[in-house]
Amino acid sequence: MRFLLPFTYLFTICLAIEDYQTKRAKLLRDESTQSIGGKITLTDNETLVNNCLMQLKFREVDYGFENPQYYNFSRHYFAYKDDIRKSKVYKIIRDMPKGAALHIHDMGILDPDYVLNITYRDNLYVCFGNDRLKLKFSHAPPDSTCRWQLMKDARFSSENVTKFDADLQKHFSICVDDPDIVYPSIKEVWGAFTGYFVTVAPMMSYRPVWEQYFYDVLKKFREDNIMYVEVRSVLLNLYELDGTVYDPLITAKTYQKAYRRFIKDYPDFIGAKLIYAPPRNVDRSKLAEYLNLAYRIKENMSDFFAGFDLVGQEDVGSPLVEFIPQLSAAAKDFNFFFHAGETDWYGTFTDENLVDAILLGAKRIGHAYALPKHPMVMKAVVENDIGLEVNVISNAVLALVRDIRNHPLSTFIAQGLPVVLSSDDPGIWQADPLSDDFYVAFVGVASRLSDLRLLKQLAINSLKYSALEHNAKTLALNKFNRRWNEFIENFNCSKY
Repeated sequence: MRFLLPFTYLFTICLAIEDYQTKRAKLLRDESTQSIGGKITLTDNETLVNNCLMQLKFREVDYGFENPQYYNFSRHYFAYKDDIRKSKVYKIIRDMPKGAALHIHDMGILDPDYVLNITYRDNLYVCFGNDRLKLKFSHAPPDSTCRWQLMKDARFSSENVTKFDADLQKHFSICVDDPDIVYPSIKEVWGAFTGYFVTVAPMMSYRPVWEQYFYDVLKKFREDNIMYVEVRSVLLNLYELDGTVYDPLITAKTYQKAYRRFIKDYPDFIGAKLIYAPPRNVDRSKLAEYLNLAYRIKENMSDFFAGFDLVGQEDVGSPLVEFIPQLSAAAKDFNFFFHAGETDWYGTFTDENLVDAILLGAKRIGHAYALPKHPMVMKAVVENDIGLEVNVISNAVLALVRDIRNHPLSTFIAQGLPVVLSSDDPGIWQADPLSDDFYVAFVGVASRLSDLRLLKQLAINSLKYSALEHNAKTLALNKFNRRWNEFIENFNCSKY
């Protein structure tokens, strides 16, 4: 005889399961609400766009889940960067207004093709030395320490211009076919990375090149649907063909001059500002020189000057704690946007830069990769509403993380932290000004369920945490909302 459970017992079990499912759904719903963009309510038209976007995203993510051996984001960025262009999600993100880019470094923004074209200018001398390629504009050979020749003569005498240019272009990127072999550790990739700047700086700091370069940087960002930028610069001494060398204040003014020319040509662009960001591997005497220049820049062009930072590989540079007296004194006069926590180490001066960045009143923190290891610092970030400038592709390329799913940005998104996505030095690894970073973050790092609300909030954050003054920021956000609504109204899923 079959045993039958009493009806009341079955009813109790059903109620228990229903209660469990209700609690489970609430936990997931609360997590979603806490995440970046979780409090945004989509309009009907935004929902239609979101439906299209998420169908396409699910295809990409689910294919990787079912076929992990082919999942792009678990591999090195160089292995899949060209495949990004084929993604329909990427194409939507490319067409989407993305607000601002707040963490970019001047000489690393435009791609190797652009840098190669500079070598076709007149009066460029080249020296193929044993240690490194040397490039400089001049009326005559720059010095007697190297076998200088005009670039046009070297190119002509090569007899194979295509091969000559291809070999030359390798100096303008750190992309390689076998990154795991060429860059087995952070030491090698950072060596190549810093080597790029050593190579191009003497060529790029020719005043006419520098001025045109920044104009073209702004144009490239505008084409990528960016409306505002804050560029970090070491402010190299610009020079002329006759050997005239300018004070770095002139370099800052050259940025402003290029910006004014650009905004006249493209009045729909919101604006640009300069963050003075000299190298961090210095002593207190050199820092005093840096701060003195920062005061001069602020005095001469306060509207264009955003603030101060120190740059370079943190693990080998001087930590902020060494400069506390000087930086504390300057904190009342400057906005700080410190690089901090760009490291895999824990309990070192490098990751403790996060502590000093907070205590020095930084308005934003660059990278903040090590932040999850410091819960009290993370709490201070939230309480003080400090923007986190996250550069996902940069962190992957420069050997902090291999499988992008493990990037701490996933934690930042889940906890609703004040994240601003940026791109660092996209030209050096042949990425878009910002769309590639948005795509990799959205598909590779964020939750499978993160949707259009995340993208919209990240774009809003980029303007919210900018160095724009209050009224200008309000106008910028209004302008962004108009652009966003136009994108939504004109969206056609079949286009993708």
